[in-house]
Amino acid sequence: MINGFTIDLEDWFCSHNLLGAIRYEDWDKLPGRVVEPTMRILELLSKAQCKATFFVLGWIADRYPELIKMIAAEGHEIASHGYSHRLVTNMNSASFKADLQKSVAAIHHACGIQPKGFRAPAFTVVKSTLWALDELVEQGFLYDSSIYPTGVHPDYGIGDAPLNIFNPLKELIEIPLSCASVFGRNIPCSGGAYLRFLPYPVYKKLVDKVISSGRSYIFYIHPWEIDAEMPRVKLSGLKHIRHYTNLSSTFSKMERLLRDFEFTSLENVLSKHHSMVLKNGPGKQHG
Repeated sequence: MINGFTIDLEDWFCSHNLLGAIRYEDWDKLPGRVVEPTMRILELLSKAQCKATFFVLGWIADRYPELIKMIAAEGHEIASHGYSHRLVTNMNSASFKADLQKSVAAIHHACGIQPKGFRAPAFTVVKSTLWALDELVEQGFLYDSSIYPTGVHPDYGIGDAPLNIFNPLKELIEIPLSCASVFGRNIPCSGGAYLRFLPYPVYKKLVDKVISSGRSYIFYIHPWEIDAEMPRVKLSGLKHIRHYTNLSSTFSKMERLLRDFEFTSLENVLSKHHSMVLKNGPGKQHG
């Protein structure tokens, strides 16, 4: 089974966990730390001979164009994570379009690439914001990877969304984040905090369950999640736990994950998925 390795490329202060604690207008006043952990991830991917998809925040592309050029030069896919990390649930169609176009322009200016994939900040393509998918089609995107088919998280998720790769619109492919089906419940296991919180053997069992069901496993991580030295911001109890737990163990878990499973970029996952659809015929699609 071919699986997708993805990085949401943003700095430590961009996270939605810090909304209310750090203003977007103050980002330029804060010490940027995105380069060092991203370089560690690139080195890890190189050693594993793995190509990945980097969902690049346009704000980062504008300030670190050489980093984006380097990522692209190493053969990784460059996709869009929006520009300002505004949640789609906090935007309307017009503001989403403007943010999306700004991100595309920033990425193209940095590395000459027109991104074809998109991931919403904090996976906020939810039932109330499905209109965003129409805008992605209008802007020429081929796929989205924003829908998390789970109902356990307070900020995102579509609990009854398909677990497999699917077409929410005729012109757009959705690559949902991975959940393992356990006793009839969709348990999220795509990475991020779920990787940080769970002991690796437990996490691996969930990944095995996804793959054994015939689906590609889709992994994600943020560079700040391997940066144990990043500045601490005063947060509420739950957000503090979600944001700062087990940062020092994330990298070693990623190393194990890359040893245990085969990964590639989402564009390669889609290429493989398309060939399987053609091989198996209509009605026999596999994720």
